[in-house]
Amino acid sequence: MSDAKFTKDYVITMDDIVREGHPALRIITEPVKLPLTEEDRETLLCMLQFLKNSQDEEMAARYKLRSGVGLSANQIGLNKRMFVMYSHDETGALIEHALVNPKIVSHSLAMIYLPDSEGCLSVDRPIQGFVPRYESVKVKAYDLAAGKEVQLRFKGYTSIIIQHEMDHLDGKMFYDRINKENPFKLPQGVPIRSLYDRDED
Repeated sequence: MSDAKFTKDYVITMDDIVREGHPALRIITEPVKLPLTEEDRETLLCMLQFLKNSQDEEMAARYKLRSGVGLSANQIGLNKRMFVMYSHDETGALIEHALVNPKIVSHSLAMIYLPDSEGCLSVDRPIQGFVPRYESVKVKAYDLAAGKEVQLRFKGYTSIIIQHEMDHLDGKMFYDRINKENPFKLPQGVPIRSLYDRDED
């Protein structure tokens, strides 16, 4: 699928989101060439606007959107290593990023998980089970707003979003990380705690 249609004026709806079983969700995405083309820049802004629309009651109702806090390029069928996030951290501060070619360069030993499992815009069914994630991560990526490569640190819920989106770029789904024998079994030998939040990605 070409990303030519994802211009700044295009409104992404749930019809544009590929669902589980689609091959685009199981590929390791290709690095994006820098400097960004205008097409890639517009695609990222279009993806970011989708998240904003999905969290706006009026827009979400008008376009029948499910609320999301993160979206990767392959979730709209594009083989590109980039994603967007739009959420709040534990202090209530708004965290908004459009990241290209992200890499996790370090992470905490401590882990966290959402007690209600994770959600995904590409998954239309409820899935039970704990998804262990690192409590904090440091990410190196090209940041659209900064216009350069940056290093960013995420903790708590935003760290979960980052890891969920990074998994998408590596062809993994969140439920791949749930213990197959016992969905509510947690990793042994590491500090791990529950982080309460019902938002979905």
